Amino acid sequence: MGNFIYALELMGIGMGTVFVVLILVIELGKALIAIVNKIAPEEEKPQPKAATPAAVMPNVAQAIAQAVNVITGGKGKVDKIEKQ
Repeated sequence: MGNFIYALELMGIGMGTVFVVLILVIELGKALIAIVNKIAPEEEKPQPKAATPAAVMPNVAQAIAQAVNVITGGKGKVDKIEKQ
C-alpha cells in the first residue's frame, strides 16, 4: 500500500508541475504578443482598387444570350454580364 501512495504523490507532483509550466508558457506567450504589438504594430495594408468591369465582346454576349434563351425555353433574360 505504501508504494501505491508514493505513486499517487509522484503523479500529483508531476501533473502539478506540468500544469504550472503550461500556465507559465501561456502567460509568457500573451506577454510576448502584447510587447511585440506595442513595439511593432501591424502595418496597414492599402485597400485594393475596385476593378472596373471589363466590356464583354458583342459576339460573346450574343452567344450567352442565345444559350440562356435555348436553356430556359425563351423564359430567361440576360440583364448583365460581368467578367471576374
